[in-house]
Amino acid sequence: MSTERAPELKMPAYGGQAVIEGVMMRGKKAVAMAVRSPQGEIVLFEEQLPAVYQSVWFKTPFIRGVLSLWDSLELGMRYLTKAANVQTGEDEKMEGKTLFLTVLVGVLFGVGLFFLLPALVAGWVDKGLNLGPWWGNLFEGFLRLLILIAYLMIVGRIPDIKRTFMYHGAEHKTINAFEAGVPLTPEGVALQTKVHPRCGTSFIVTLVILSVLIFALLGPLPLYWRFITRVLMLPLLAGIAYEFIRWTARVMDKSAFVRLIITPNLWMQKLTTKEPTKEMLEVAIAAFNRMYALEQETEGAQP
Repeated sequence: MSTERAPELKMPAYGGQAVIEGVMMRGKKAVAMAVRSPQGEIVLFEEQLPAVYQSVWFKTPFIRGVLSLWDSLELGMRYLTKAANVQTGEDEKMEGKTLFLTVLVGVLFGVGLFFLLPALVAGWVDKGLNLGPWWGNLFEGFLRLLILIAYLMIVGRIPDIKRTFMYHGAEHKTINAFEAGVPLTPEGVALQTKVHPRCGTSFIVTLVILSVLIFALLGPLPLYWRFITRVLMLPLLAGIAYEFIRWTARVMDKSAFVRLIITPNLWMQKLTTKEPTKEMLEVAIAAFNRMYALEQETEGAQP
């Protein structure tokens, strides 16, 4: 099945996420996920997004970045659970308090590992060597980026995670094919690149780099204030990073400078995307086609 790009849908409109043996695709008003079952069948899940996603808050610059980040965590965890259930045959649902606590634990782990730990180590080093606010924050940012790279390299060696990274590559290739006007067939999609400027990996790298610049402006701080500011300023950093990613995705084809400054973002995606198989591409295409059909049904239903 091939899908022509709808001219009324402005980019960026679509995104996605790799899940266990599958891909989730998300549009402006609908979500669809395709998962390869242990029996080899493609199982589809879908839903229309609530009207709140079309509210002014999700359209307001900087605020929409924070809301989208939390929503991606909640939605992503919920669909990861659905995908896991396909593989295990279990019918358990993660929702309500359980889902909230799971997402919260994931957020706290990420904040602790990638923000508080570097701040703690940098604080100790700064206290011992008296690096000064600029070099101390630069060291903290370098350490944060080093931890991120090491983490991705380590988890990428786990067989199940490696397969998820392959599905991540399939997701990117499918969206790239759609945006290039290429028919969504495994053969056509396979020829596309595995990297995409709106990837969540790019968002995280941008967040880390921005943290170096913004935290350096705060000057010297006691250790407890370093912790507090790192947590409290995360929403601000997320909002700025989100707008930066949107902007670079729009103008990168017109500016060599923009392509240059997003090189670290695209390079990091080599750690989180792997070359998919034909079967994986079929799953990603099935998810996109179903999501796209739901989007079109919604557009057609509007007066």
